[in-house]
Amino acid sequence: MTTNPSGQSPIDSPEVAATFSSYDAHVRPDLLSLRQLILDTAAETAGVGRVEEALRWGQPSYLTTGSRSGSTIRIAPIGAGVDHDYDYDYDYAMFFICGTNLVESFKDLFGDVMDYDGNRALMFSVNDQRPEPELRACITMALTYHLTKK
Repeated sequence: MTTNPSGQSPIDSPEVAATFSSYDAHVRPDLLSLRQLILDTAAETAGVGRVEEALRWGQPSYLTTGSRSGSTIRIAPIGAGVDHDYDYDYDYAMFFICGTNLVESFKDLFGDVMDYDGNRALMFSVNDQRPEPELRACITMALTYHLTKK
């Protein structure tokens, strides 16, 4: 996938592009940056292949439909799409399928380096610096979940 001059990969899905455009301006840049981190990590991770970008539960989602190597990752502002009782001290999140052990594994590996919502999400605030090495490791674990869960 090629990138545009801003360094962001183009969004091929009109529905996904419209969803990002609908997000508040204060959180949109962070979500687009998180999106790019997912795509870059996927491109650098053996066995993942092409990542499909689509809407799931009304949120931008990243699926390894070709290789079937991983578990779906979703990103969205807190309160967007799915109705859950989240801590609104956070602005956005990266969601994982709660039937996996991914978030529990992240907690075991990284402890309080990141903020978590139960067994389903990593939570972020616009004004906070994201821990990129740890976050890349979490993304890699999700994108290779079916390769490594054995």
